[in-house]
Amino acid sequence: MNTTQFTALFVSALLTNAIVKLWLAWRQLDHVAAHRAEVPVAFRDKIDLAAHQKAADYTRAQVLFGIVAVLFDTVLLLVLTIGGGIQWFSEWIPALSDNVLLQGAAVIVAVLMLQSLLEMPFDLYRTFSIEARFGFNKMTLKLYLSDAAKSLLLGAALGLPLLFGVLWLMERMGELWWLYVWGVWVVFNLLILFIYPTFIAPLFNKFEPMRDETQKTRIEALLARCGFAASGLFVMDGSKRSTHGNAYFTGFGKTKRIVFFDTLLQRLTPDEIDAVLAHELGHFKHRHVLKRIALTFIVSLGFLWLLAQLLHADWFYGGLGVSSQSTAVALLLFVMVLPVFTFLLHPLASAYSRKHEFEADAYAARHTDANDLSSALVKLYQDNAKTLTPDPVYATFYESHPPAPIRIAHLQRKGESK
Repeated sequence: MNTTQFTALFVSALLTNAIVKLWLAWRQLDHVAAHRAEVPVAFRDKIDLAAHQKAADYTRAQVLFGIVAVLFDTVLLLVLTIGGGIQWFSEWIPALSDNVLLQGAAVIVAVLMLQSLLEMPFDLYRTFSIEARFGFNKMTLKLYLSDAAKSLLLGAALGLPLLFGVLWLMERMGELWWLYVWGVWVVFNLLILFIYPTFIAPLFNKFEPMRDETQKTRIEALLARCGFAASGLFVMDGSKRSTHGNAYFTGFGKTKRIVFFDTLLQRLTPDEIDAVLAHELGHFKHRHVLKRIALTFIVSLGFLWLLAQLLHADWFYGGLGVSSQSTAVALLLFVMVLPVFTFLLHPLASAYSRKHEFEADAYAARHTDANDLSSALVKLYQDNAKTLTPDPVYATFYESHPPAPIRIAHLQRKGESK
Protein backbone atom coordinates (compact mmCIF):
# COMPACT_ATOMS: atom_id res chain seq x y z
CA MET A 1 0.00 0.00 0.00
CA ASN A 2 1.28 3.50 -0.75
CA THR A 3 0.69 6.82 0.98
CA THR A 4 -2.03 8.03 -1.39
CA GLN A 5 -3.96 4.78 -1.13
CA PHE A 6 -3.89 4.80 2.67
CA THR A 7 -4.98 8.44 2.81
CA ALA A 8 -7.92 7.58 0.54
CA LEU A 9 -8.76 4.55 2.70
CA PHE A 10 -8.62 6.57 5.93
CA VAL A 11 -10.73 9.44 4.60
CA SER A 12 -13.26 7.00 3.11
CA ALA A 13 -13.56 5.10 6.39
CA LEU A 14 -13.87 8.31 8.41
CA LEU A 15 -16.58 9.74 6.16
CA THR A 16 -18.39 6.38 6.10
CA ASN A 17 -18.39 6.36 9.89
CA ALA A 18 -19.76 9.89 10.04
CA ILE A 19 -22.49 9.10 7.49
CA VAL A 20 -23.52 5.91 9.31
CA LYS A 21 -23.59 7.72 12.67
CA LEU A 22 -25.71 10.54 11.23
CA TRP A 23 -28.04 8.02 9.57
CA LEU A 24 -28.44 6.15 12.86
CA ALA A 25 -29.11 9.42 14.66
CA TRP A 26 -31.77 10.38 12.10
CA ARG A 27 -33.44 6.98 12.55
CA GLN A 28 -33.45 7.38 16.32
CA LEU A 29 -34.88 10.89 16.15
CA ASP A 30 -37.59 9.83 13.72
CA HIS A 31 -38.53 6.66 15.60
CA VAL A 32 -38.72 8.31 19.03
CA ALA A 33 -40.75 11.23 17.65
CA ALA A 34 -43.17 8.86 15.92
CA HIS A 35 -43.91 7.09 19.24
CA ARG A 36 -43.88 10.16 21.49
CA ALA A 37 -47.64 10.64 21.63
CA GLU A 38 -48.46 7.26 23.12
CA VAL A 39 -47.02 5.08 25.89
CA PRO A 40 -46.31 1.51 24.69
CA VAL A 41 -49.10 -0.87 25.71
CA ALA A 42 -46.89 -2.93 28.03
CA PHE A 43 -46.05 0.15 30.13
CA ARG A 44 -49.34 2.06 30.23
CA ASP A 45 -50.19 0.98 33.78
CA LYS A 46 -46.68 1.87 35.03
CA ILE A 47 -45.54 5.03 33.22
CA ASP A 48 -47.72 8.05 32.48
CA LEU A 49 -47.68 9.99 29.23
CA ALA A 50 -45.78 12.96 30.71
CA ALA A 51 -42.89 10.74 31.82
CA HIS A 52 -42.87 8.98 28.45
CA GLN A 53 -42.74 12.29 26.59
CA LYS A 54 -39.97 13.56 28.88
CA ALA A 55 -37.93 10.48 27.98
CA ALA A 56 -38.58 11.08 24.29
CA ASP A 57 -37.53 14.72 24.54
CA TYR A 58 -34.44 13.85 26.59
CA THR A 59 -33.42 11.20 24.07
CA ARG A 60 -33.88 13.57 21.16
CA ALA A 61 -31.83 16.26 22.92
CA GLN A 62 -29.00 13.78 23.48
CA VAL A 63 -29.09 12.57 19.88
CA LEU A 64 -29.11 16.10 18.45
CA PHE A 65 -26.17 16.96 20.66
CA GLY A 66 -24.47 13.76 19.48
CA ILE A 67 -24.83 14.87 15.86
CA VAL A 68 -22.87 18.04 16.60
CA ALA A 69 -20.24 15.99 18.45
CA VAL A 70 -19.87 13.58 15.51
CA LEU A 71 -19.28 16.45 13.08
CA PHE A 72 -16.82 18.13 15.43
CA ASP A 73 -14.87 14.92 16.12
CA THR A 74 -14.65 14.16 12.40
CA VAL A 75 -13.28 17.59 11.56
CA LEU A 76 -10.88 17.56 14.52
CA LEU A 77 -9.43 14.19 13.52
CA LEU A 78 -8.93 15.39 9.96
CA VAL A 79 -7.19 18.54 11.19
CA LEU A 80 -4.89 16.61 13.53
CA THR A 81 -3.95 14.00 10.93
CA ILE A 82 -3.90 14.91 7.25
CA GLY A 83 -4.42 18.55 8.20
CA GLY A 84 -0.94 18.59 9.75
CA GLY A 85 -1.78 19.07 13.44
CA ILE A 86 0.24 16.14 14.76
CA GLN A 87 3.05 16.92 12.34
CA TRP A 88 3.23 20.45 13.77
CA PHE A 89 3.48 19.15 17.34
CA SER A 90 6.11 16.57 16.34
CA GLU A 91 8.25 19.34 14.80
CA TRP A 92 7.79 21.96 17.50
CA ILE A 93 8.12 19.90 20.71
CA PRO A 94 11.51 18.21 20.00
CA ALA A 95 13.10 21.66 20.01
CA LEU A 96 12.38 21.81 23.76
CA SER A 97 14.40 18.72 24.73
CA ASP A 98 17.07 16.32 23.46
CA ASN A 99 15.59 13.35 25.33
CA VAL A 100 13.79 11.09 22.84
CA LEU A 101 11.44 9.57 25.43
CA LEU A 102 10.55 12.99 26.80
CA GLN A 103 9.95 14.30 23.29
CA GLY A 104 7.64 11.43 22.43
CA ALA A 105 5.68 11.63 25.67
CA ALA A 106 5.33 15.40 25.27
CA VAL A 107 3.90 15.06 21.76
CA ILE A 108 1.31 12.53 22.92
CA VAL A 109 0.34 14.52 26.03
CA ALA A 110 0.11 17.79 24.09
CA VAL A 111 -2.25 16.33 21.48
CA LEU A 112 -4.42 14.60 24.07
CA MET A 113 -4.59 17.75 26.20
CA LEU A 114 -5.61 19.77 23.16
CA GLN A 115 -8.39 17.27 22.42
CA SER A 116 -9.60 17.42 26.02
CA LEU A 117 -9.65 21.21 26.06
CA LEU A 118 -11.55 21.40 22.77
CA GLU A 119 -14.07 18.81 23.97
CA MET A 120 -14.62 20.42 27.38
CA PRO A 121 -17.26 22.91 26.13
CA PHE A 122 -19.27 19.95 24.85
CA ASP A 123 -19.10 18.26 28.24
CA LEU A 124 -20.05 21.49 29.99
CA TYR A 125 -23.05 21.93 27.70
CA ARG A 126 -24.14 18.33 28.24
CA THR A 127 -23.89 18.66 32.02
CA PHE A 128 -25.18 22.18 32.64
CA SER A 129 -27.66 22.47 29.79
CA ILE A 130 -29.11 19.12 28.72
CA GLU A 131 -28.83 17.32 32.08
CA ALA A 132 -29.95 20.41 33.98
CA ARG A 133 -32.86 21.10 31.62
CA PHE A 134 -34.33 17.67 32.33
CA GLY A 135 -33.72 17.85 36.07
CA PHE A 136 -30.82 15.41 36.33
CA ASN A 137 -27.77 17.55 37.02
CA LYS A 138 -26.91 18.31 40.64
CA MET A 139 -23.29 19.23 39.99
CA THR A 140 -22.03 22.75 40.62
CA LEU A 141 -19.38 24.38 38.46
CA LYS A 142 -17.01 24.23 41.43
CA LEU A 143 -17.51 20.47 41.75
CA TYR A 144 -17.12 20.03 38.00
CA LEU A 145 -13.79 21.88 38.01
CA SER A 146 -12.67 19.97 41.09
CA ASP A 147 -13.44 16.66 39.36
CA ALA A 148 -11.57 17.83 36.26
CA ALA A 149 -8.50 18.80 38.31
CA LYS A 150 -8.51 15.50 40.20
CA SER A 151 -8.88 13.56 36.96
CA LEU A 152 -5.97 15.46 35.43
CA LEU A 153 -3.69 14.83 38.40
CA LEU A 154 -4.73 11.20 38.64
CA GLY A 155 -4.18 10.73 34.92
CA ALA A 156 -0.70 12.22 35.24
CA ALA A 157 0.19 10.13 38.30
CA LEU A 158 -0.92 6.86 36.71
CA GLY A 159 -0.71 7.53 32.99
CA LEU A 160 2.68 9.22 32.64
CA PRO A 161 4.72 6.37 34.18
CA LEU A 162 2.80 3.93 31.97
CA LEU A 163 3.41 6.08 28.89
CA PHE A 164 7.15 6.40 29.57
CA GLY A 165 7.35 2.66 30.22
CA VAL A 166 5.57 1.80 26.98
CA LEU A 167 7.71 4.16 24.90
CA TRP A 168 10.89 2.81 26.51
CA LEU A 169 9.87 -0.79 25.73
CA MET A 170 9.00 0.16 22.15
CA GLU A 171 12.47 1.69 21.74
CA ARG A 172 14.56 -0.94 23.55
CA MET A 173 12.94 -4.37 23.30
CA GLY A 174 13.50 -5.07 19.60
CA GLU A 175 10.97 -6.71 17.31
CA LEU A 176 9.05 -8.35 20.14
CA TRP A 177 8.46 -5.09 22.01
CA TRP A 178 4.71 -5.52 21.58
CA LEU A 179 4.73 -8.62 23.82
CA TYR A 180 6.51 -6.72 26.60
CA VAL A 181 4.15 -3.77 26.24
CA TRP A 182 1.18 -6.10 26.37
CA GLY A 183 2.48 -7.63 29.60
CA VAL A 184 2.86 -4.21 31.18
CA TRP A 185 -0.60 -3.21 29.94
CA VAL A 186 -2.18 -6.30 31.50
CA VAL A 187 -0.45 -5.76 34.85
CA PHE A 188 -1.39 -2.06 34.86
CA ASN A 189 -5.06 -2.75 34.20
CA LEU A 190 -5.25 -5.46 36.85
CA LEU A 191 -3.60 -3.10 39.32
CA ILE A 192 -6.18 -0.40 38.56
CA LEU A 193 -8.99 -2.91 39.11
CA PHE A 194 -7.57 -3.73 42.53
CA ILE A 195 -6.93 -0.19 43.72
CA TYR A 196 -9.97 1.53 42.18
CA PRO A 197 -12.53 0.73 44.94
CA THR A 198 -10.39 1.78 47.89
CA PHE A 199 -8.06 4.46 46.51
CA ILE A 200 -9.46 6.01 43.31
CA ALA A 201 -13.26 6.05 43.65
CA PRO A 202 -13.17 7.74 47.10
CA LEU A 203 -11.35 10.70 45.52
CA PHE A 204 -14.59 11.60 43.74
CA ASN A 205 -17.40 10.25 45.94
CA LYS A 206 -18.11 9.47 49.55
CA PHE A 207 -18.70 5.80 50.35
CA GLU A 208 -20.37 4.93 53.62
CA PRO A 209 -21.24 1.49 54.98
CA MET A 210 -24.93 0.68 54.61
CA ARG A 211 -26.65 1.71 57.84
CA ASP A 212 -30.14 0.31 57.29
CA GLU A 213 -29.79 -2.88 59.31
CA THR A 214 -33.02 -4.39 57.98
CA GLN A 215 -31.98 -3.90 54.37
CA LYS A 216 -28.44 -4.98 55.18
CA THR A 217 -29.72 -8.23 56.70
CA ARG A 218 -31.85 -8.91 53.62
CA ILE A 219 -28.94 -8.28 51.28
CA GLU A 220 -26.55 -10.42 53.30
CA ALA A 221 -29.07 -13.26 53.19
CA LEU A 222 -29.26 -12.89 49.39
CA LEU A 223 -25.46 -12.90 49.16
CA ALA A 224 -25.33 -16.06 51.24
CA ARG A 225 -27.89 -17.78 48.98
CA CYS A 226 -25.85 -16.78 45.94
CA GLY A 227 -22.52 -17.78 47.48
CA PHE A 228 -21.08 -14.27 47.13
CA ALA A 229 -18.54 -12.85 49.60
CA ALA A 230 -17.84 -9.12 49.65
CA SER A 231 -15.73 -6.85 51.82
CA GLY A 232 -18.75 -4.68 52.55
CA LEU A 233 -21.96 -2.99 51.43
CA PHE A 234 -21.54 0.69 50.65
CA VAL A 235 -23.78 3.61 49.76
CA MET A 236 -22.34 6.22 47.37
CA ASP A 237 -23.42 9.86 47.37
CA GLY A 238 -24.31 9.87 43.68
CA SER A 239 -26.98 12.47 44.33
CA LYS A 240 -24.40 15.25 44.66
CA ARG A 241 -23.79 15.00 40.90
CA SER A 242 -26.95 13.57 39.38
CA THR A 243 -30.37 12.12 40.10
CA HIS A 244 -29.55 9.04 37.98
CA GLY A 245 -29.43 5.83 40.01
CA ASN A 246 -27.40 2.65 39.79
CA ALA A 247 -25.77 -0.20 41.70
CA TYR A 248 -22.62 -2.17 40.96
CA PHE A 249 -19.94 -4.39 42.44
CA THR A 250 -16.31 -3.62 41.96
CA GLY A 251 -12.85 -4.91 42.78
CA PHE A 252 -11.38 -8.36 43.17
CA GLY A 253 -10.47 -10.55 46.10
CA LYS A 254 -10.37 -8.67 49.38
CA THR A 255 -11.20 -5.36 47.70
CA LYS A 256 -14.49 -6.66 46.29
CA ARG A 257 -17.41 -4.51 47.41
CA ILE A 258 -21.03 -3.80 46.53
CA VAL A 259 -22.01 -0.17 45.95
CA PHE A 260 -25.48 1.37 45.82
CA PHE A 261 -26.19 4.91 44.65
CA ASP A 262 -28.13 6.74 47.35
CA THR A 263 -30.60 7.77 44.65
CA LEU A 264 -31.33 4.09 43.95
CA LEU A 265 -32.02 3.25 47.59
CA GLN A 266 -34.38 6.22 47.90
CA ARG A 267 -36.44 5.14 44.91
CA LEU A 268 -36.78 1.35 45.08
CA THR A 269 -38.55 -0.95 47.50
CA PRO A 270 -36.48 -3.51 49.49
CA ASP A 271 -37.63 -6.33 47.18
CA GLU A 272 -36.68 -4.30 44.10
CA ILE A 273 -33.26 -3.53 45.58
CA ASP A 274 -32.70 -7.25 46.15
CA ALA A 275 -33.65 -7.95 42.54
CA VAL A 276 -31.29 -5.29 41.16
CA LEU A 277 -28.48 -6.66 43.32
CA ALA A 278 -29.25 -10.20 42.16
CA HIS A 279 -28.85 -8.99 38.58
CA GLU A 280 -25.41 -7.61 39.42
CA LEU A 281 -24.53 -10.87 41.17
CA GLY A 282 -25.60 -12.66 38.00
CA HIS A 283 -22.81 -10.85 36.16
CA PHE A 284 -20.40 -12.10 38.80
CA LYS A 285 -21.65 -15.68 38.80
CA HIS A 286 -21.49 -15.92 35.02
CA ARG A 287 -17.99 -14.38 35.16
CA HIS A 288 -19.01 -11.67 32.73
CA VAL A 289 -16.46 -9.20 34.08
CA LEU A 290 -13.64 -11.73 33.82
CA LYS A 291 -14.74 -12.70 30.31
CA ARG A 292 -14.78 -9.08 29.19
CA ILE A 293 -11.38 -8.43 30.75
CA ALA A 294 -9.95 -11.52 29.06
CA LEU A 295 -11.46 -10.50 25.72
CA THR A 296 -10.06 -6.99 26.12
CA PHE A 297 -6.59 -8.38 26.79
CA ILE A 298 -6.77 -10.70 23.79
CA VAL A 299 -7.93 -7.92 21.48
CA SER A 300 -5.27 -5.54 22.83
CA LEU A 301 -2.60 -8.13 22.07
CA GLY A 302 -3.80 -8.30 18.47
CA PHE A 303 -3.83 -4.52 18.17
CA LEU A 304 -0.30 -4.22 19.56
CA TRP A 305 0.90 -6.80 17.04
CA LEU A 306 -0.76 -4.76 14.30
CA LEU A 307 0.94 -1.59 15.55
CA ALA A 308 4.27 -3.42 15.38
CA GLN A 309 3.63 -4.14 11.70
CA LEU A 310 2.86 -0.47 11.04
CA LEU A 311 5.72 0.98 13.07
CA HIS A 312 8.14 1.23 10.14
CA ALA A 313 5.61 1.58 7.32
CA ASP A 314 6.17 4.89 5.54
CA TRP A 315 2.65 4.85 4.09
CA PHE A 316 1.12 4.67 7.57
CA TYR A 317 2.71 7.96 8.65
CA GLY A 318 2.53 9.70 5.29
CA GLY A 319 -1.06 8.63 4.71
CA LEU A 320 -2.04 10.37 7.95
CA GLY A 321 -0.18 13.59 7.21
CA VAL A 322 2.97 12.94 9.25
CA SER A 323 6.54 12.88 7.96
CA SER A 324 8.28 12.68 11.36
CA GLN A 325 8.45 8.96 12.12
CA SER A 326 8.86 7.83 15.74
CA THR A 327 7.46 5.24 18.12
CA ALA A 328 5.50 7.93 19.97
CA VAL A 329 3.91 9.32 16.80
CA ALA A 330 3.08 5.79 15.62
CA LEU A 331 1.39 5.02 18.96
CA LEU A 332 -0.55 8.29 18.90
CA LEU A 333 -1.72 7.87 15.31
CA PHE A 334 -2.73 4.27 15.92
CA VAL A 335 -4.80 5.08 19.01
CA MET A 336 -6.51 7.99 17.25
CA VAL A 337 -7.43 6.27 13.99
CA LEU A 338 -8.16 2.75 15.26
CA PRO A 339 -11.80 3.62 16.17
CA VAL A 340 -12.32 4.74 12.57
CA PHE A 341 -11.62 1.22 11.32
CA THR A 342 -13.45 -0.63 14.10
CA PHE A 343 -16.68 1.38 14.40
CA LEU A 344 -18.69 -1.00 12.23
CA LEU A 345 -17.91 -3.76 14.74
CA HIS A 346 -20.06 -1.99 17.35
CA PRO A 347 -23.09 -4.24 16.77
CA LEU A 348 -21.00 -7.30 17.71
CA ALA A 349 -19.84 -5.70 20.97
CA SER A 350 -23.38 -4.53 21.77
CA ALA A 351 -24.83 -7.99 21.06
CA TYR A 352 -22.23 -9.59 23.34
CA SER A 353 -23.11 -7.15 26.12
CA ARG A 354 -26.87 -7.69 25.69
CA LYS A 355 -26.33 -11.46 25.92
CA HIS A 356 -24.70 -10.92 29.31
CA GLU A 357 -27.59 -8.73 30.44
CA PHE A 358 -30.13 -11.43 29.57
CA GLU A 359 -28.07 -13.99 31.48
CA ALA A 360 -27.85 -11.72 34.52
CA ASP A 361 -31.61 -11.09 34.36
CA ALA A 362 -32.25 -14.85 34.24
CA TYR A 363 -30.02 -15.34 37.28
CA ALA A 364 -31.88 -12.62 39.18
CA ALA A 365 -35.20 -14.23 38.26
CA ARG A 366 -34.03 -17.51 39.79
CA HIS A 367 -32.97 -15.97 43.10
CA THR A 368 -35.57 -13.21 43.46
CA ASP A 369 -38.96 -12.42 41.99
CA ALA A 370 -38.68 -11.53 38.29
CA ASN A 371 -41.58 -9.11 38.74
CA ASP A 372 -39.54 -7.16 41.30
CA LEU A 373 -36.68 -6.73 38.84
CA SER A 374 -39.16 -5.76 36.15
CA SER A 375 -40.78 -3.09 38.34
CA ALA A 376 -37.36 -1.82 39.45
CA LEU A 377 -36.25 -1.46 35.84
CA VAL A 378 -39.42 0.40 34.92
CA LYS A 379 -38.75 2.86 37.75
CA LEU A 380 -35.15 3.27 36.59
CA TYR A 381 -36.28 3.81 33.00
CA GLN A 382 -38.64 6.50 34.22
CA ASP A 383 -36.19 8.14 36.64
CA ASN A 384 -33.39 8.15 34.06
CA ALA A 385 -35.74 9.21 31.22
CA LYS A 386 -34.69 6.18 29.20
CA THR A 387 -36.78 5.93 26.06
CA LEU A 388 -39.09 2.93 25.82
CA THR A 389 -39.14 3.17 22.02
CA PRO A 390 -35.59 3.20 20.62
CA ASP A 391 -35.06 2.62 16.94
CA PRO A 392 -34.15 -1.08 16.50
CA VAL A 393 -31.19 -0.41 14.20
CA TYR A 394 -29.86 2.34 16.47
CA ALA A 395 -30.19 0.02 19.46
CA THR A 396 -28.35 -2.74 17.58
CA PHE A 397 -25.36 -0.45 17.16
CA TYR A 398 -25.25 1.37 20.46
CA GLU A 399 -27.33 -0.23 23.20
CA SER A 400 -25.33 -2.37 25.62
CA HIS A 401 -28.59 -3.37 27.35
CA PRO A 402 -31.66 -4.91 25.68
CA PRO A 403 -34.32 -2.36 24.68
CA ALA A 404 -36.91 -1.85 27.42
CA PRO A 405 -39.89 -3.64 25.80
CA ILE A 406 -37.81 -6.73 24.95
CA ARG A 407 -36.16 -6.88 28.36
CA ILE A 408 -39.38 -6.44 30.35
CA ALA A 409 -41.22 -9.01 28.21
CA HIS A 410 -38.36 -11.44 28.76
CA LEU A 411 -38.56 -10.95 32.54
CA GLN A 412 -42.34 -11.35 32.53
CA ARG A 413 -41.96 -14.71 30.81
CA LYS A 414 -39.41 -15.71 33.44
CA GLY A 415 -41.84 -14.72 36.18
CA GLU A 416 -44.72 -16.64 34.63
CA SER A 417 -42.62 -19.79 34.24
CA LYS A 418 -41.74 -19.94 37.96
